[in-house]
Amino acid sequence: MKSRLGRMSAAFVLVAVTAACFPGPGSLAQSTAQKEQPADKSQARPFDPAQGKPNIAELWQDPGDVTSRDLFYGRGGKALVPSPTTPFEFKAIDTVGYSTGYDVVDPQGRKWDVKTGDEGQTEVVSSRILWAAGYHQPIVYFVPEWVLTNGPVAKPLSGRFRYGHDHKSAGDWSWTENPFFGTREFKGLVITNLLLNNWDIKQTNNRIYDVVEGLTPARWYVAQDVGASLGKTAWPVGNRNNVDDFESQRFVIGVDNGRVQFDYQARHRELMENITPADVIWICRILDKISDRQWDDAFRGAAFSKETSDRYIRKLKSKIQEGLALTATTSVER
Repeated sequence: MKSRLGRMSAAFVLVAVTAACFPGPGSLAQSTAQKEQPADKSQARPFDPAQGKPNIAELWQDPGDVTSRDLFYGRGGKALVPSPTTPFEFKAIDTVGYSTGYDVVDPQGRKWDVKTGDEGQTEVVSSRILWAAGYHQPIVYFVPEWVLTNGPVAKPLSGRFRYGHDHKSAGDWSWTENPFFGTREFKGLVITNLLLNNWDIKQTNNRIYDVVEGLTPARWYVAQDVGASLGKTAWPVGNRNNVDDFESQRFVIGVDNGRVQFDYQARHRELMENITPADVIWICRILDKISDRQWDDAFRGAAFSKETSDRYIRKLKSKIQEGLALTATTSVER
């Protein structure tokens, strides 16, 4: 009995020391702890046809003429862009996740979620690219300067503003258990996140939106928090907004037994187990329709410098060409 109690005490001390050394919500320790939970492959299962055919439009809709999409202002257009002189009333601090954020309300009573820090830029760009490819996205803008009233700081940092007035959240959704798992459109969503080097693929970053009247369909499945991108993937934690590291990592390694192998070093690798060359080619054909002007607009709208934007765009375009060059007989480079 004493031996057992001793072991329990030692375990308690170890946990306490670990917590003391890595404190705080939103800290690296919390982020690492979340990412050290490997996905249960037994839960990565395709949709059961007996449950009925999934409504793909809830995840993806054909973007039609991709070049007609405004990647500077995004889905919300120019009308909803937050003005640098408009006062936003502070409601709460958001301490969950990597970046500090605020819940604010504009003078019209509309709710916005603001994320500050270096992933604000990358989230806006990544969201624009997902939207260009046909995936539902929230209305987001990058705002370099803005006014916060009754808040904890006199001059807030630049931030990503996400509009919350056109939908209600109906919870999150799982990457491994959802109505679309195994479909071409779902695999296209995974592939686009790989192309962006989004290493923080997890359920809590996804949301189900019940959207306002006038938007269709009435429910959307959204990969919402996509700011952990445009850096380098790694386990358990990669980086973001780092063009040097983004340029250093490859996209496709090759094909093994008819399945594409990716240079991806983060969570949910089981999502890539059944991606075929045809899946990659399908989504890359859509992304290849993004015009030079649109690429420039996506990065300009997130206040990236011209030099950094050009480097990112060159790499993204080269990744798309890697995808388009795939064939079923492509071998894996060892």
